[in-house]
This record gives sequence, C-alpha cells and structure tokens, in this order.
Amino acid sequence: MKLHHPPHIFIDDTYYFLTARTYQKQRIFNTGKKKAFLLDSLKAEFRKRSYNLFAWVILDDHYHIEFRARKADDLSKIINAVHGQVSFLINKADNSRGRKVFQNYWDHSIRDEKDFWRHFNYIHHNPIKHGYVKNMEDYKFSSYNEWVNKEGKEWLNSCFELYPIIDFTPQDI
Repeated sequence: MKLHHPPHIFIDDTYYFLTARTYQKQRIFNTGKKKAFLLDSLKAEFRKRSYNLFAWVILDDHYHIEFRARKADDLSKIINAVHGQVSFLINKADNSRGRKVFQNYWDHSIRDEKDFWRHFNYIHHNPIKHGYVKNMEDYKFSSYNEWVNKEGKEWLNSCFELYPIIDFTPQDI
C-alpha cells in the first residue's frame, strides 16, 4: 500500500490548519492522560517557537490544530519534535517500544477569514462528528470550553451560524 505524503507549503506569519493521524488509525490516545500529554507537548513546543495556537482537538487516533506560524519552515521541525517525543514516551508507558505512532501530518495554509472560522468550527465539532459526545462542551480535549470562557457561548454560536462546518478531513491520511 502506497502511503500518501502531502506537500507542505511554508509561508511565514500565516495561519494554518493541521491534521495528524496515528499509524493505521490505531486508537493510541485512548486515555485522558495520553491526550493531555500530547496536548501539553504541542503547547510547549509551539510556545518555544512563538507560534500562537488558536484551536485544537485531540481524539483517540488523530488531532487537529489551528495556529499562526511565525517562521513557517519551522513547522515540520515542531511537529517532528512533538511526534518523536510523544511517540517515545507513549510507547514506553505502553511497553510498546519501536511501535510507529504517527502516520504523517497534513497542513493547510488558511486563505482568508472565512477559511479560518470554518476550520475553527470544524475542530470544535470534531468530537461530535466522531461520536465522542453529543455536545461540544462535554468534550474535555478541545479548546471549545476555553473559547466559551474567553468569549462566551453566544459568540461561539454566532461563529457557527456565520461560518457553517465543512468536512476538511482528507480521506487518505
């Protein structure tokens, strides 16, 4: 089976949407502790490189993030560092040394405001799409509740009304 390796376009000071999937869609991040570790690793590496993380969701077999990249050619270094560190420690905890954790990642440079908000909404709706919860506020490993606390539920509802959700998930990653 030939694996898909999407091209990565690097543009400085640009917003991106990124999806990363586990190898063979294994449900490796199947506990709150593992999801929290992945999220903490992403946040730490992004902070170190002065990237701004706007939205995120961590599921059992993939994650989505939306962020602003300062120096975009650092993106692959950041993701590879996170994936390497997380893979090593998760495999150690699971006693699965050498297991491949991540398949690859796919990124998309955000084109305009509409594109930004549609991806933002897609990220927050993802736990519903995949059947984890019936209400976005019930999913702990998403930035949805951070935005509720920051801007209010009415503001978020208006985002969903103005920028309806589109399914952005590539089928071949």
